[in-house]
Amino acid sequence: MTKDREREVLDTKISGLIDQGTELKGDLTFKGSFRIEGNFKGTIHSDSMLIIGERGKVEADINVGQVIINGEIRGNIQGAERVEIHAKGRVFGTIQTPKLIVEEGAYLEANCQTIEKASLLQTEHK
Repeated sequence: MTKDREREVLDTKISGLIDQGTELKGDLTFKGSFRIEGNFKGTIHSDSMLIIGERGKVEADINVGQVIINGEIRGNIQGAERVEIHAKGRVFGTIQTPKLIVEEGAYLEANCQTIEKASLLQTEHK
């Protein structure tokens, strides 16, 4: 299995979940995909995929490989690969990513920067 294929398999496997009715505060780090359907406040770091479900509410500084937003995020988002805001998604804050995808119907109240992946990685390590 190639390194890219291994990463793809890891990223599609859900490694964690904050379910509806759960509230957490703190620092979250993970490998593989992580889904939030409950409430989270704090910071989130990962090279993998973060999924915010329709019932998910997040107030955090987020630095991940990819993020898919169907719920609500308030804070700073850095997506090393891409940020997707789906029709039911709501974002308030700032977004930095090389690829930004916003579906019709999504709510976006943010400062957005589409920057090269290399530039984003350099700011992560400062």
